[in-house]
Amino acid sequence: MSAIEVVVSDFGGVLTTPLMHTFAALQEEDGVDPGAMGGALRHIAERDGRHPLYELECGRMTERDFLARLAAQLHEDLGREIEMHSFAERYFAHLEPNEAMVAFLRELRARGYRLAMLTNNVREWEERWRSMLPVDELFELVVDSAFVGVRKPDPAIYRLTCDRLGVTPERCLFVDDIEVNCVAARELGMRAVLFRSSQQAIAEMREALGDGQFSEPSRSQR
Repeated sequence: MSAIEVVVSDFGGVLTTPLMHTFAALQEEDGVDPGAMGGALRHIAERDGRHPLYELECGRMTERDFLARLAAQLHEDLGREIEMHSFAERYFAHLEPNEAMVAFLRELRARGYRLAMLTNNVREWEERWRSMLPVDELFELVVDSAFVGVRKPDPAIYRLTCDRLGVTPERCLFVDDIEVNCVAARELGMRAVLFRSSQQAIAEMREALGDGQFSEPSRSQR
């Protein structure tokens, strides 16, 4: 019988199509080489001593400021203007729900597992990403880095999630598409699955939950 009570899921790249595909599509639209955006962010971080994406995802930088800095750096790196004002709109136009994972989480909820979301995200994007998924229907808790001021893989955000759920890390199964985030979860005591594809992740999550024949959590876990 599985000792896991809560399944904690990432948002982007797990419950959506891959984020790298989205960034690649945006760079293709803008006619820039793959990796140009990542390179610009690194240049800003080296100059300022703070990574702008991390600042954005911790709510310490506004989306407007982030995009202005990124546009300026891309202009410096590429020698031409890159349109950034419509970034969020174009970003979400390339992002689609991962229906297979959403359906699997619905199944787990119906079987008595508690569900939570732990996401590194952008404060100004909350309405956009929440409209993509049945967030309030599925998840009893959402921990968004932009609203709590700390992001994965900082152990503090995992502890905060467990505290708000009222469970120990050992009672949690965590799934994320970034390896360092999974490593941090394991170091805290969570079971963790690195998402590479829906089929692979669902199979590994079933195994972690002891799903020989779709076993359900014990009454004490409900």
